[in-house]
Amino acid sequence: MTAKTKSYNIHEDWTVVILGFLIIGISLFLFLPEIPVFKWSNRTDLQSDVFNFSNLKILVLQFIYFISIGTLGTILIGKSVKNFLFVFPVVYLLTLIALIIAGNTAVKGLNLEAVIFSLIIGLIIGNFFKLPEWFRTALSTEVFVKIGLVLLGTSVIFADILKAGSLGLIQALAVVLSVWYFAFWLCKKLKVDDELTMMISSAVSICGVSAAIATSGAIKGDSKKLSYVISIVLVTAIPMMIFMPIIAKYFNFPEEVTGAWLGGSIDTSGAVVASGTLVGETALKISTIVKFSQNVLLGLAAFAISVYWTYTHNTSSEAAASKPTLGVIWERFPKFVIGFIGASLVFSFLLTPEIRDNIKDSLKNLQGLWFALAFTSIGLETNFKDLLHHNSKKPLYAFLIAQLFNVIITLLIAFLLFSK
Repeated sequence: MTAKTKSYNIHEDWTVVILGFLIIGISLFLFLPEIPVFKWSNRTDLQSDVFNFSNLKILVLQFIYFISIGTLGTILIGKSVKNFLFVFPVVYLLTLIALIIAGNTAVKGLNLEAVIFSLIIGLIIGNFFKLPEWFRTALSTEVFVKIGLVLLGTSVIFADILKAGSLGLIQALAVVLSVWYFAFWLCKKLKVDDELTMMISSAVSICGVSAAIATSGAIKGDSKKLSYVISIVLVTAIPMMIFMPIIAKYFNFPEEVTGAWLGGSIDTSGAVVASGTLVGETALKISTIVKFSQNVLLGLAAFAISVYWTYTHNTSSEAAASKPTLGVIWERFPKFVIGFIGASLVFSFLLTPEIRDNIKDSLKNLQGLWFALAFTSIGLETNFKDLLHHNSKKPLYAFLIAQLFNVIITLLIAFLLFSK
């Protein structure tokens, strides 16, 4: 299954902005999807509430809704529609299983969200069964996460962004600068090669996968090295996503501090969302805004890295030919942040409270399902064996030590800025 659709040259981030606002527009003017029931306590509840005809009908309509949106996104990005149509039903079914498990009242009492089970189910299948490469490449993890993030903007009023965003930007600057230079210094001490040094430093300090990809593009890095760094990011994000909220609750950290800590420490946007969800609504909003503050710095960081790499690793003639411009900032800027802010502006200033209240639960349900689909996909595409294929373990050690430094320094800054 290698068929490709015609590429329309629309960047993935712009695609998710289009899809996010399409979902919002449909919810406002055309069709408001019903919220399916997943709550159950025993087998009788499971049969009468979750598996009854009415609820199954809602799930079927929801499936059609999601696969239609996903197919449109696949077309716009230029990926294989044929592969997506084969893979998505599998991802959707596995995600439903996770939602049903998480819907059990005993599980809810343990404060375990559906995204945890989505991830676990995906990891089990992805690591114990050999999935074909076309299946893995058809997974739309980043698209699912970013659509959910755009929709998250509908629940964050602009006053929250201004309040937490200013503090988030201060934290982002402090964290990114301190962690990047520490990671860079550490990699040099461990004699990690220059390409991996740049990718690791950016990934651990800014925003994980996106930063690693942007840095690799800025320095024209080796794709195998990029894949190695991404594997480290994804694998280390999993325990952080699960255990950091547990640590925060054990020590009774304020929810604002916890959100800032999670958003500044965890390297992937999806994992930040999942961990924030485990703590609470305030932590989710703060963690997302803090993570966005770091994402905004990605373009500037990529530009600076491009300048540094051009003038330290190219010949004088190569440097002149590839001299970076301000366009690099816009090229590397995470466009889906515009969608998040745009959605927040619309729901903050253009809609009445009555309209917001009418659709907020449905949009929150859609947002949660996009996140759950994303984490099923992350599990399916993450293979722990990838970490063992690299000849040297020094890059892994450098990343882990730098990440520990990141966790500690970010917590201190979060308490300094966000504690009341």
